[in-house]
Amino acid sequence: MTTAPLLPSGAAPAAGAAGHATDEALLARVLRVYRPDCRYLRTAEVEATEDGLARATCTFSIPAPFYIDDTGHFNAVEFNLCYNQMMYYAVAKAVKEGIMPPFAEWSMDDYWQRQLPAFLIVDFRSSFAKAMGSHRFHGEITFTRARRYSGGRDRRPMIVADTTCRYWDDDGGHCQGEVRLVVTDPPAPAGGEAP
Repeated sequence: MTTAPLLPSGAAPAAGAAGHATDEALLARVLRVYRPDCRYLRTAEVEATEDGLARATCTFSIPAPFYIDDTGHFNAVEFNLCYNQMMYYAVAKAVKEGIMPPFAEWSMDDYWQRQLPAFLIVDFRSSFAKAMGSHRFHGEITFTRARRYSGGRDRRPMIVADTTCRYWDDDGGHCQGEVRLVVTDPPAPAGGEAP
């Protein structure tokens, strides 16, 4: 996987012409699984990419860490939590808007039934280039591949999705990562499983 280049300090990515602005009701429902003081995702614009996948450009705020005294900087625990929140929202919005196969084939009920039990991180890599603040910052997740695999004798059906992500603040702090997801127990596609 390759990671998208980091943006200069203070720069924001260009939004796509078909971008979907933050859906407040959907965002609230996606984040309902988190404790109120751990709901860091504030806004998320989702767009279809040229290759038919999805990208979400987000803003975050972490007023104070939930597990340690305030360090004043964004760390690996927060990286993972923010990744999860923007990934959950991006997939939910893709389902709702019918973008990014194979998620475009899901119903919202399919998504809500699977949000927590079926989404698994199987590979996670992050690198921190310059310390960044955690009180207000930006993030982006890009799906670089999403493929459904049918089950077989020794394997259950699954979706494997590769993503890149990055975060930056307005003072030049930035970090990035690559994450592979496996979605277990995906709903059967219309017309049933391919042989």
